[in-house]
Amino acid sequence: MHSYDLILTLTGGLSAALLLGYVTQRLGLSPLVGYLLAGTLVGPHTPGFVADAALAEQLAEIGVILLMFGVGLTFHIDELLAVRRVAIPGAIAQSAVASVLGAILAHWLGWSWSAGFVFGMALAVASTVVLVRVLADNNDLHSPAGRIAVGWLVVEDLFTVVALVLLPALFGERTAGSSVWLTLVVVALKVAALVLFTAFVGARVIPRLLDHIAWTRSRELFTLTVLVLALGIAVGASLVFSVSMALGAFLAGMVVGRSEYSLRAASEALPMRDAFAVLFFVSVGMLLNPLSLLEEPALTLGALVIVLVAKPAVALLIVWAMRYPMRVSLTVAIALAQIGEFSFILSTIGRDIGLLPIAATNALVAASIVSIILNPLLYRAIKPIERRLLARSRSWTPAAPNDRPEPSRGRIQDPRHRALVVGYGPTGRTVVRLLRENAIAPTVIDLNVDTVRALRDDGIAAVYGDATRPETLSAAGVSAAANLILTSAGMEHSAEVIRAARDLNPNVRVLARVGYLRDLPTLKNAGADSVYSGEGEVALAFVEDILQELGATPEQIDRERARAHGELFGAS
Repeated sequence: MHSYDLILTLTGGLSAALLLGYVTQRLGLSPLVGYLLAGTLVGPHTPGFVADAALAEQLAEIGVILLMFGVGLTFHIDELLAVRRVAIPGAIAQSAVASVLGAILAHWLGWSWSAGFVFGMALAVASTVVLVRVLADNNDLHSPAGRIAVGWLVVEDLFTVVALVLLPALFGERTAGSSVWLTLVVVALKVAALVLFTAFVGARVIPRLLDHIAWTRSRELFTLTVLVLALGIAVGASLVFSVSMALGAFLAGMVVGRSEYSLRAASEALPMRDAFAVLFFVSVGMLLNPLSLLEEPALTLGALVIVLVAKPAVALLIVWAMRYPMRVSLTVAIALAQIGEFSFILSTIGRDIGLLPIAATNALVAASIVSIILNPLLYRAIKPIERRLLARSRSWTPAAPNDRPEPSRGRIQDPRHRALVVGYGPTGRTVVRLLRENAIAPTVIDLNVDTVRALRDDGIAAVYGDATRPETLSAAGVSAAANLILTSAGMEHSAEVIRAARDLNPNVRVLARVGYLRDLPTLKNAGADSVYSGEGEVALAFVEDILQELGATPEQIDRERARAHGELFGAS
């Protein structure tokens, strides 16, 4: 019966998430809203099908681990250092204000100060998923405002990781007679031991392990290895070092992220993370009792005011005070005016240690749904708000700061002088050499890590990863390239590569190679501009050789070659 309940919970929860996620996506909202509403729909507080909340929560634990692994995998200290002068003090101030306001609100409603501060911390941290999507949808992800917002969020994420470690130590069960300070010292020593172990042992063992797995050229083994590393280090951190599994997963992601395998790990293993993350949001939505919101409206309204008014106001004032333009200040403020996955992780920890009541989760889920719905709409209002503010006071427009994030160095390279080459066999090597000799900068995508390392040593841009993954193509710069060249005739899923490239850059010119003529129509239908077949080219070479032996003139050879080419390739 237990296995049946598991299957039923998975099917019901994921089906509801798929349906409502699709609906919210079509409405221009984040799918996270759909996932949370799906959880409420299959939860115990609404009529109809009721999923097993205990099973959903257990599956959601895997989602938390993989979410934290993904955060560590994509964490880049350079992004934070580039905007540290505004992101670090800004995130500290905003988190402090939200935590204090949350504590005051909760204490006014009769909660303890400790519970209030945890509630405020949950209101302080924005959703990475929502922020990145909103910035990308508005072409601001790589703008100065986008880099500040991302750096700001990195600091918030680090605060959350620290909170996940300290909360069980401070408010969980402690040995009788032990003091808070002693507990903190013990936790700090365990965390330091885990960090050192991960840095010195993991940094040497994990890359070598991934090297051996990569040499097998098996996608399944690589994906399985990354998942085992994420889950194994997370569980080991809990069992051996007595710290949170979330911290272990975060450190595991950082180790893998520092290797050549970070891109491939993100593109191949993290889709599994997304599936379990959906279950995490569904399990959180199952906790929402719509009727309880009517019982404690002050808590929900107060949470919304903190998220939608207080947080963006603090961010706006800090960024503007550091002499950034009003447009940048508004963009950062509005992008951070929402909460998401880390808020729920904090509330789950708080609930597990008996600190937060269920009302806190209800308020957080409601505030998340409302803020995620409003965030894209508020973002579209940035220009009108900016015009109105500047019209009232021209003196508000500050001079550009000296520590503004630097734009990309050098001029943006002409796309006509950039090409992506998939595969570095004999054909790929020849193509790369010819491109470089003609002042066209190639970027090679290959699944042989030794090849990638050798290319980088030779000063040639190279990306280790699967070209069928949009993330790999994006990291290689397909959006700014004029040509995509598939050099391998036996590469599987070539059509998927072409479609993914077309989605990222509709104007890219695609040249592909196939082994047999029968494969031409498939790649042409996928969007390839030119497809070359080894089988067809051999036939043409035979025709040309025979005609030369028979003494045909160059005009006759060209005419017959053109006719043969039409017969061979005309169907494509």
